[in-house]
Amino acid sequence: MSTGTLLAIIIAIVVVIALAAVAASMLMRRRKLHERFGPEYERTVEDADSRMAGERELRAREKRHDSLDIRPLDNSVRDQYSRDWTRVQDEFVDRPEDAVHDADRLVTSLMHERGYPTQDFEQQLKDLSVEHGRTLEHYQAAHDVDVLSIRHEATTEQLRGAMVHYRTLFDELLSDGGEARHAPA
Repeated sequence: MSTGTLLAIIIAIVVVIALAAVAASMLMRRRKLHERFGPEYERTVEDADSRMAGERELRAREKRHDSLDIRPLDNSVRDQYSRDWTRVQDEFVDRPEDAVHDADRLVTSLMHERGYPTQDFEQQLKDLSVEHGRTLEHYQAAHDVDVLSIRHEATTEQLRGAMVHYRTLFDELLSDGGEARHAPA
């Protein structure tokens, strides 16, 4: 076998190995994104122009999230939020629309207390999606009912469902292991 033939075989093998490594790396990154974002991964990829664009959006969310100062709650603050939730939940019996509005405000306040920016709902969804992608659909559903209730168009059953949805995210934000998910930059 000539040196040229041997060199061509070696180069071909190296190229195949390099391509396999790149493909494996891309699959690992995709799997990590899918595991981290849960159902939000599929929604984002579906809404994007391509899978790569959707994954780029999710990585940008991760980068933004890492720059946030997400912090744990002190026990006393956590206890106060728990009492506030109980008050909002009790309010539902007599004033369900007010209770849903108050639940929305309480969740937003808790997000702010933890370190999430709370000025823009769409950005809230993106920021929450990084660590709370599995409960994000609850927040979206509750918010949609809150918007309906502002116009007095939500049924009592929808309002009850909104409270359940808010509670799901509230509990996750409140407990969240009591610890920040990353070291401050």
